[in-house]
Amino acid sequence: MIMTKVEDLLELLNLKSVDVNVFQGYNKTVGSPNVFGGQVLAQAINAASQTITNNRVLHSMHAYFLEAGNLELPIIYNVALVRDGGSFSVRRVTADQNGKTIFILSASFHKKEDGYNHQIDINTKVKQPEELMSWTDMLEQFGDAIPKKTKGFIEIERPIEFKPVEVVNPFNKEDLPPFTNVWFKLKGDTSNLDLASKQQILTYVSDYNILAAAMNRHASKAHWGNTQTASLDHSMWYFRDFDFDDWLLYSIESPNTSNARGFAKGNIFTRDGKLVASVAQEGLMRPLNS
Repeated sequence: MIMTKVEDLLELLNLKSVDVNVFQGYNKTVGSPNVFGGQVLAQAINAASQTITNNRVLHSMHAYFLEAGNLELPIIYNVALVRDGGSFSVRRVTADQNGKTIFILSASFHKKEDGYNHQIDINTKVKQPEELMSWTDMLEQFGDAIPKKTKGFIEIERPIEFKPVEVVNPFNKEDLPPFTNVWFKLKGDTSNLDLASKQQILTYVSDYNILAAAMNRHASKAHWGNTQTASLDHSMWYFRDFDFDDWLLYSIESPNTSNARGFAKGNIFTRDGKLVASVAQEGLMRPLNS
């Protein structure tokens, strides 16, 4: 199955119940040899959400990637109902392939409550999506000049369009500031998505682009072809309801790289500046002999 629109993505993320609190998912490549981390994150959230029966809303999750996922094997998600308190419900999810745990996640759901409200501002100086080229545009215009591994990755059809604000020229061989901003928008009809589905899709998208900010700082010598990368852990906090009817901005920075690991954090905004979610991830950045 080729994913070209949001309906295809939802089909991937909506898991089949195979037993009490046990769910099964299948895989779709995004251009890498292993299961995409964002897929496992979002499927695990879907599994956890299916056990929430009190209308509580996902507000945070924390996950560890333990083993690379095999694209050819289904993934079994087991959900433990850790707690249903007066205000919060907590779920623990393990993802298994061939009897081996490849991923663990904890998620917390909160009843709707009124309280204080503030947020940081969106960077109003970034270029707007209409001024930028998408991955598709870059492939059409610069296809032959794009490094083979990068070209193979962006050639994969996806239900999301990405427009990076800062475009890295791999031939310049110069270190860059450790940040990146990427606009993204779903393809297809997004008018009837409920909040849980929107959060799962946002989780899926959040694993794209985040380590690029850490890679930028070492761009004079490091690139995707000579560096082994993998998501190690991932955390996300969900703040406000939103719609996917316009572009959203994923603004990412990397405070640190060390010990063959890169750390990055990001904020996701609607175009009009509403802070939707925050993300943090540490990933493997292991230099390879080149």
